[in-house]
Amino acid sequence: MISDFSVLMSIYSKENARYFDKAMASIWDEQTVRPNEIILVEDGRLTDDLYISISQWKEKIGSTFRTISLKKNFGLGKALNIGLKECSYKLIARMDTDDIAVPNRFQIQVDFMERHPDVSVSSGVIEEWNEDMTKMLHLRYLPMDHESIFKFAKSRCPISHPAVIYRKSAIQCVDGYPDIYPEDYPLWSNLLQNGFKFGNTSDVLVKMRVGEALVSRRGLNFLKGEIKIFKFQKQIGFINSYEFFRNISQRLVLRLSPVFVKRLLYRFIR
Repeated sequence: MISDFSVLMSIYSKENARYFDKAMASIWDEQTVRPNEIILVEDGRLTDDLYISISQWKEKIGSTFRTISLKKNFGLGKALNIGLKECSYKLIARMDTDDIAVPNRFQIQVDFMERHPDVSVSSGVIEEWNEDMTKMLHLRYLPMDHESIFKFAKSRCPISHPAVIYRKSAIQCVDGYPDIYPEDYPLWSNLLQNGFKFGNTSDVLVKMRVGEALVSRRGLNFLKGEIKIFKFQKQIGFINSYEFFRNISQRLVLRLSPVFVKRLLYRFIR
């Protein structure tokens, strides 16, 4: 019998109710293995359309679907830390509210975690699609074994956050997501530095709605967040001074380049 698990999600006012419906259908109606619990953090006041959609899913699913309402928008990291405390099960799968999980995502991931009790964090392959999900743009692959993941994480994020599953105890052991954006990469770095084992699968798990504009949006502001991450990694001893300056130099070129250069670099990286 497959282990019980929670799905952890966060939603805020700028999200699309139609995309949320499709995300929910993918993790409930279309899954070969359904979650035992879905925790949705409402990160601040939402739109009427989102509240209507959430209400409809509550009526459909019942007590399996629980929401936590925050009075103001705290951001994804803090919202997930709040939601994490409310998750009832040892295994937690993350899901973004505008992505689509493949039908056997949870079956694959829970089975993987059962067969690898020493692994605390795992993700897999992500398909990146345009906004209306009519065209696949890229496949995002990651290293699979722990040693390769550890080495990869010295310069790039080793886990696909929208497709991650992790053990609640491990995340709590390092006090959850750090207050840094993007919030997932520093969390993985902290876990790796503290000796937790990682492992990715070769399976496609999620169809991610990224759109053509994603590359152009990742400019100076995104770079500032990445610099904070590298400072955090150096502070906890995960990277050394050479790796710190190398990473910043590479990101300066990537984030401050013209859009057409960014697209070429992203294509090469993938």
